[in-house]
Amino acid sequence: MALRKLNDSHAVYDIPDEWFTPKAKDLKEAESVVRPSLSYWQDAWRRLLKNKLAMLGLLFLTFLAVMAVFGPMMSQHSVEKQSLLRQNLPPSSEHWFGTDELGRDVFTRTWFGARISLFVGIMAALIDFTIGVIYGGISGYKGGRTDNIMMRIAEILYGLPYLLVVILISVVMGPSLATIIVALSVTGWIGMARIVRGQVLQIKNYEFVLASKTFGTKTRRIIRKNLLPNTMGPIIVQMTLTVPSAIFAEAFLSFLGLGIQPPFASWGSMASDALPVILSGHWWRLFFPALFISLTMFSFNVLGDGLQDALDPKLRR
Repeated sequence: MALRKLNDSHAVYDIPDEWFTPKAKDLKEAESVVRPSLSYWQDAWRRLLKNKLAMLGLLFLTFLAVMAVFGPMMSQHSVEKQSLLRQNLPPSSEHWFGTDELGRDVFTRTWFGARISLFVGIMAALIDFTIGVIYGGISGYKGGRTDNIMMRIAEILYGLPYLLVVILISVVMGPSLATIIVALSVTGWIGMARIVRGQVLQIKNYEFVLASKTFGTKTRRIIRKNLLPNTMGPIIVQMTLTVPSAIFAEAFLSFLGLGIQPPFASWGSMASDALPVILSGHWWRLFFPALFISLTMFSFNVLGDGLQDALDPKLRR
C-alpha cells in the first residue's frame, strides 16, 4: 500500500483494488444453520427444563410413582398384617414410618395409599380427557344450535355442587374404588370440554382447516387430524390440574368413610384413622399421609403452571 504525502498535515493512502473483490461463496457455509431448528414440543421441553420449580415437581412425582410401585416391596410388612403387640410404635429402623393402632406398618400403607391416589387421579383425568375432548370438540366444531344446546347442558351440570354430587353418588352406589372414579367423572369433564370448545372455535376458521373442508374431508378426520393436535397444549395443562383435584377428592371421601374400605389403605382413610389419636402423641400416623397429600398436590400444580408457560406459543422464541 503506497503512501503519498500532500503536505505536512495530510496524507493519502493508495488502497489496492483487490481489497474490494467479493469473497468467493462457500455453499456449505451458506447453507449451514447457525441455530438448530426446534419443533414445538422440543422448544416447550427446553423451556420447561429452565423452570426449576416445575422440574422439582416433576422429579417428586417421578419418585412418588416409583415408590408407589416398589415401596411396599421394600418393607417386610404387608398392608394387612396386624400385630397387637406393635400398636402405635414410633418411627424406627424396623418400622420407618411407625405403626398404627392395629400394629400395621405405616410405611407400607403409605406407599400402597400412593398407588390408590395416583390410580384414581390418573383414571379420572383420562376419563375427563376422553369425554371432554369429544364433547367440546363436537360442540365447538358444529357451532350454531348444536353448540348452544350442548353448552347449556354442560352449564346445568357445572352449576351442581361438585363435592355434593360426588358424595351422593358414593352413598347410592356404595363405597368402592370404582364408585369414586365414576363419581369424580360425572361432572369433572366439563372443564375440559369448555377449554377444548374454546380452542376449536378459534382454530376451525384457520386456512388449513378450510382447505380440508374444501377437499371434502370428513368431520371426524378434521377434528382428529387438524383441530385436536393444535389444542394439545391447553389440554395437557388441564389434565395436570385435574389429577390433584381428583386425588384430593378421593382423600376427602376416604376421610369421610365413603372411599377405600379396610383392609386396603388410602391417604384419606389413614388420616381419618389417625385424627382421633393425634392428641395422644402419635403424630406420625397423621403426619406422613398429610405430608404426601400436600406434596403431591403442590407438585402437580407447579408442574401444571410450568407446562402452561412452556406450551404457550406466544412465549416461543
